[in-house]
Amino acid sequence: MPLRVTLPHASWIERFADLTDRVDLGVWDLSTDPQPDGRTDLAVSCYPNATDGLSRIDPERLGVLQLQTLGFDGVREALPAGITVCNAVGVHEGSTAELAVTLLLASQRQVDGFARERHEWNRRWSPSLQDSRVMLLGYGGIGVEVERRLEGFDADLVRVAGRRREDERGIVHGADELAELLPTVDAVVVAVPLSDATVGLVGDDFLAALPDGAIVVNVSRGKVTDTDAVVRQAGRVRYAADVTDPEPLPAGHPLWDVPGVLISPHVGGMSAAMQPRIDAVVRRQISNLLEGRDPHSVVIPA
Repeated sequence: MPLRVTLPHASWIERFADLTDRVDLGVWDLSTDPQPDGRTDLAVSCYPNATDGLSRIDPERLGVLQLQTLGFDGVREALPAGITVCNAVGVHEGSTAELAVTLLLASQRQVDGFARERHEWNRRWSPSLQDSRVMLLGYGGIGVEVERRLEGFDADLVRVAGRRREDERGIVHGADELAELLPTVDAVVVAVPLSDATVGLVGDDFLAALPDGAIVVNVSRGKVTDTDAVVRQAGRVRYAADVTDPEPLPAGHPLWDVPGVLISPHVGGMSAAMQPRIDAVVRRQISNLLEGRDPHSVVIPA
């Protein structure tokens, strides 16, 4: 029997049409459609992830669920046991890093402020990335891509991960060194995974340790930041984020009006670079399954 694969939308079928001699392709929007009859070997989720509908899936009839995101918040809780879940490694890291640098540069050079001052010519001095000290908090896939993009800006990069280690580039500091490192940096780019240890990490103590005028850029998850703490630090520490808590951020939320805050609506991965990369991930996954290999990037085993 051919491998049975479902794609989230009919528009995907044409891009995978060359596989139809070996793969039975179908369409399944997991959030709204009933589960197809028979067994599905690989189902590709919608984007962004929605936990709606996951609880209705019969694990006896689904082998592998391929997410289109790196994060898998809530999937484990919503999905019945017995289904292998894989995340989208290599799809969003570059685009998210690109947006992190965009937010950092826009805030440093006050581009958002100039944009609001339409029809005015208000010249003023601004901070710069040159000669600044930038902490990369979280040195996984996104953190590494942020580092690559910041090379050449003449900034001193301080890398921080869960545990201290050394690599060919030097020291990667441990999270237990944060208290001594935060007062020494001008900017922090947060790209840590969401976990019990990182919920509320960017809170009052974290922000208070930063020097006046420092900026925090969050491209990880909204719950990594204590939003109320950012509001309390209004005007002293700047904040730029592609993710918020709550999310979406309500229109009347005070964070919108905090001086020095720049917000984008969780669009880190939403660039033209995404589709070819998720296609490549799905093709690799199909190849693995056809050749009897284990799926790659498993985040929740069956």
